[in-house]
Amino acid sequence: MSVHILGIRHHGPGSARNVKAFLEELQPDIVLIEGPPEADSLLQWAGHDDLRPPVAILAYQPDSPQKACFYPFAAFSPEWQAMLYAKTHRIHARFMDLPLAHVFGMENEAAAKRAAGAQRDETQKEDETQSTTPDGETPPAELNNSTEEFTAAELDMEFLPRSPQDPVAHLAHAAGYDDGERWWEHMFEYRLGQEQVFEAVHDAMHALREELPRRYDRKEALREAWMRKCIRQAEKEMFQRIAVICGAWHAPALQTMPKQKDDNDRLKGLPKTKVECTWIPWTYSRLSYESGYGAGIPSPGWYEHIWEHPADDGTRWMALVAKLFREQQQDTSVAHVMEAVRLANALAALRHYPRPGLEELNEATLSVLCNGESILMQLIRDELIVRNRIGKVPTEVPTPPLQTDITRWQKKLRLPQTADFKDYTLDLRKDTDLERSIFLHRLQLLEIHWGKRFEVSGKGTFKEQWRLQWDPAFSIDIIEKGSWGNTVAEAATSFVINTANNTGTLQQVCKMLESAIPAELPAIVEVLIHRINNLAAASGDVLQLMEVIPSLVNISRYGNVRKTDAALVNNITESMIGRICISLPAACTAVADDAALPLLDLFFAMNDAINLVQDNELTGSWQETLLIISGNPQSAPMIAGYASRLLFDAKIMTGETLVKAFSVSMSVANPPALAAAWLEGFLRGSGTLLLLDEELWSMVHNWVSQLENDIFIQVLPLLRRTFSNFTAPERKKLGDKVKHGGNGTSIKATTTGDIDYERGARGIPVVMQLLGFKDAKLLPDGA
Repeated sequence: MSVHILGIRHHGPGSARNVKAFLEELQPDIVLIEGPPEADSLLQWAGHDDLRPPVAILAYQPDSPQKACFYPFAAFSPEWQAMLYAKTHRIHARFMDLPLAHVFGMENEAAAKRAAGAQRDETQKEDETQSTTPDGETPPAELNNSTEEFTAAELDMEFLPRSPQDPVAHLAHAAGYDDGERWWEHMFEYRLGQEQVFEAVHDAMHALREELPRRYDRKEALREAWMRKCIRQAEKEMFQRIAVICGAWHAPALQTMPKQKDDNDRLKGLPKTKVECTWIPWTYSRLSYESGYGAGIPSPGWYEHIWEHPADDGTRWMALVAKLFREQQQDTSVAHVMEAVRLANALAALRHYPRPGLEELNEATLSVLCNGESILMQLIRDELIVRNRIGKVPTEVPTPPLQTDITRWQKKLRLPQTADFKDYTLDLRKDTDLERSIFLHRLQLLEIHWGKRFEVSGKGTFKEQWRLQWDPAFSIDIIEKGSWGNTVAEAATSFVINTANNTGTLQQVCKMLESAIPAELPAIVEVLIHRINNLAAASGDVLQLMEVIPSLVNISRYGNVRKTDAALVNNITESMIGRICISLPAACTAVADDAALPLLDLFFAMNDAINLVQDNELTGSWQETLLIISGNPQSAPMIAGYASRLLFDAKIMTGETLVKAFSVSMSVANPPALAAAWLEGFLRGSGTLLLLDEELWSMVHNWVSQLENDIFIQVLPLLRRTFSNFTAPERKKLGDKVKHGGNGTSIKATTTGDIDYERGARGIPVVMQLLGFKDAKLLPDGA
């Protein structure tokens, strides 16, 4: 009976190659792999045609799905190669790490103790506040032994891994390297011969564990005790050749066995909870350091390359770089590739490396293929060094019901999970695209943001633009939302109804309704409309009602493209508009300029929404409200000015009525600041009105001309803010107008002076021909 400890580096291609070669030579009858024992049942899927790495084991607590963890594997992961070997040779394989049932149980226990301690401290503070001496001073504090004991116990229960300095860095420094990662790659991952590599790793880690002082880590001690327990169990079951695949740091602790009683005592009484596991697709980007993965690697795509082509001297890699550059229309020749490979090998020789690594290849690429410009190196990093690759999991793998339903819809609608983003333009007049839209909207209601919607340019409401990009973390969200139902429709309905009933914000409920209509969930729509009606009836904030009107109008106006009964919201929309028209004039009084400025956006959106409704009664009520606000001297000047502008745009306030309102508001009898605020509101959004209406221009020009110097300096910031909102061409034309004719007479003369009719007549036949009238002739002089 023999036990062989193979210390490896997670996701190391060299380690995976050495493990595979060692197992083929040893031919063990059982393989123990560092991983959660709860996932032993998933090992049967290793080697399945549809289980293609990168994949990960997702382990989670069913009653609290957010408490979860992942165990990712790539094709070049030593653990994955051990699984494949066991499956191919039909031998036993088991995971031997500390069960997650205990890990999550300790987390729950520690969280409960922290919560109890926080509550105890709060109670103590309240008691100390209430317990005062007669003269009002706090008595001397007594020693709180229970709190001190709890804190010490809580520290003892800390099981999360520490973050000490990477111990491999000490070996790298001794070997003359400034980076432990690079040293490990050249010593183990790039090495082609086995050369008793596992004995060397064991000796190095044994020396580091003896020499380096490390803070006591209870979780690490528990993990190693459980691993030894699994090894003893395999020996007890009379397996003759036992292969153990574990992280290099643990190898010495598993080679030298302490007393079995010591390990049993350490593992006794651990808290426990229920854990479930499944396979999920993973991505190379989530396998990298940048994703926050503790055992991540900097270059998954590069590691895959050296796993598939271990003897490559850089030629294959440079060929891939050249292909990528050519796809991006970059001029790259065979001579460039040859020179880059030669430079990379020369750099490796100068650094005493047997072969070039990624660092040498990147330096050669930068010098030869990129001409020293580093911007293209980002493209290489994204497409080759890291790569956007996603794994695949068989549909037969047991998954939660909601995950199964989502996978079924993805397959039916031909919406594959991709690591890179993919854009879809959906035509809602087509059945398949309409079903895709409904499915994506339902996922958004569940707060599973696989798809992000963008605005589509052009007219019409029958198109939607979506960008889809799958994130493995969505699996946790799906499991969490699975408690609301077994299908997407059922879960979305239950989740949204519960959220709506517990939401007191009218705007949020309206946004939910706007999303529920395209999701085609009638049960949700009815509940949300009832909820909106109740919140609107209880709300006394007219501005809050104005915020939700545009979304409700969009629903009633554009919902019918989906063949839904969007008219359900018409009654509540009309009721809310009526309440706004009644309450809005009073809400516009005694409003400061700073507060009035954002209200103008609400006025614009409200006016635009009512124009979309095209209901004469509602339009009349809104215009009457604007007339009241415009004519009320107590209204905020800026709001009154904007109300007048909206009435002018609707051709309600024109001619003498407009001139009168303008004259009253811009009168020199009014404080200049109020007149400037009214003008800012009236001219908001466009200065073309001053260019076209000479009478209004004259009034503004005369008002500014009559301002005294001190008053002009006071209102100048307001005028600057007003004119800064105009477009650059408008400001230029207004400046020319002031320059050439301050009161408007000169500018008028330049536009109505003598006209050369003969010259103009010659252009008429050309215009007529452009319009399609081929028989057009030159008009007689003076015509």
